[in-house]
Amino acid sequence: MASHPTTRFLTRHWISRGRILARLRAPRASVLSAFVLAAVSVVPGPALHAELSTVYLGTGGPGAKGIYRAAFDTATGKLSAATLAAEVGSAGFLALHPRGDRLYATASLDGTVGAAGYRIEGDGSLTLINAVASGDGAAAHIAVHPSGTLAVTAQYGGGSVAVYPIDAEGRLGTARVIEHTDASRVVPRRQDAPHPHQCVFSPDGRFALVPDLGADGVVLYRVDAANGSFVRHGFAASVPGGGARHLRFAPDGRAFHLLNELTLSVTTFAWDATTGEATRAATVAALTADEQAGEAFNSAAEIVVHPSGRWYYTSNRGHDTVAVFASDPAGTPLRRIQLQPVRGAFPRNIALAPGGGWLLAAGADSHTLSVHRVDQTSGRLTYQTKGVINVPAPICIVFARPAGGTAP
Repeated sequence: MASHPTTRFLTRHWISRGRILARLRAPRASVLSAFVLAAVSVVPGPALHAELSTVYLGTGGPGAKGIYRAAFDTATGKLSAATLAAEVGSAGFLALHPRGDRLYATASLDGTVGAAGYRIEGDGSLTLINAVASGDGAAAHIAVHPSGTLAVTAQYGGGSVAVYPIDAEGRLGTARVIEHTDASRVVPRRQDAPHPHQCVFSPDGRFALVPDLGADGVVLYRVDAANGSFVRHGFAASVPGGGARHLRFAPDGRAFHLLNELTLSVTTFAWDATTGEATRAATVAALTADEQAGEAFNSAAEIVVHPSGRWYYTSNRGHDTVAVFASDPAGTPLRRIQLQPVRGAFPRNIALAPGGGWLLAAGADSHTLSVHRVDQTSGRLTYQTKGVINVPAPICIVFARPAGGTAP
């Protein structure tokens, strides 16, 4: 079995350091060499504290072959080249199991269209566990319950969610399909039918929240994880014609922020964890009308939250930027503070590295993955020069859990 990337990195570092020390111990060591020795001994560089994380990349489109992986250095923000980890069709979205040793993906494999589970090996490679049909066509999103006992996919085209039990070995069981029926019909063609786009579990795991683009809101389910059951509990309406796409809970669990795809805006909801009720508050634009007017097409795609809860980030396709928002205090309506070009085209997905020090943006049309440093005081982004690698049509970014660490 190949050695872990972190091991190889540190081995190379200490070999190089050993060569420096050997040279400096030689009788003819120069004054300059002595200075280098002092620098190496007294000032530990980033390499001494670097931690390499494995990044898994879901893809879908021209040239894409499945799930790719790369190594990311959280000290320097450097990405390795991406390599194919699992050949599978329609691997557009990925989800990590709470234990961190399994990865689940939307998938089309050997005629089965739905979801697939993979075991993450010690070297980061993936071994297929099994694949199961959704029962309602291709899935746009997949999520795993905090208990690790069930997974859910959202079928945008089918207008449904599918619930799969997960056994102790990580195998997916037969899916149970739940059809959505709501449609706002505000925007012709896009909202003439229900279009579930994501599933997010409440922090306590008691509820599932499903943004539905066609319905202009979030369908709420009460979850019985032990029996794998979803019971419709309510509906949280967003702005008419907004096109609810993805949401993120504030770290304290008292609010969530919903990204509206069609209006490129974020709507804040207060969340009552006891009753499972959401109350709509304010909506803020990710792009102004003037900013949108400069592009032939605009569409919001992803929203992520910094671990501190102080900043949120959304991706704008067409405009090809990330909007940065401040939440002061956390859970209040957001305030836009920056627009950062992604250095790529059509950013369908963005993700924060473990610790929140870096943001990665996937350019689906440019076949790129770019790196941006997150300022830990202001939340603002700075693109890293030469911080781009090529990946075929990337549309999802998931960081694996560091060995012995906590979930990112």
